[in-house]
Amino acid sequence: MEKTDALAALAALAQDNRLDVFRLLVQAGPEGMPAGAIASSLDLPPNTLSFHFDRLRMAGLVTVRREGRSMIYAARFERMNALLGFLSENCCGGVLLRPDAQCKPARRRARVSA
Repeated sequence: MEKTDALAALAALAQDNRLDVFRLLVQAGPEGMPAGAIASSLDLPPNTLSFHFDRLRMAGLVTVRREGRSMIYAARFERMNALLGFLSENCCGGVLLRPDAQCKPARRRARVSA
């Protein structure tokens, strides 16, 4: 992932309603959710939700498809994983971590007095 793509994704997620929408779509899995169900779940008006969907789509974080009269939104997991990889690629000297591991800052070496 390029830095500009990461910035666009982070900017899209840096709003509480959009973050809630994205997290709900991640929970829904690859099949996604209809826009109406998302609006009901998060108690958001449809016109407000459309604005947030557009921002998430422009950042490449969600997809949309039509099923009959419904618009189905789904998280783009490959994009989410690319963002996570970008954010953690320099963690702990480049060592890949297990999901339950924690990245800790390097300890400073104590100065030796002469």
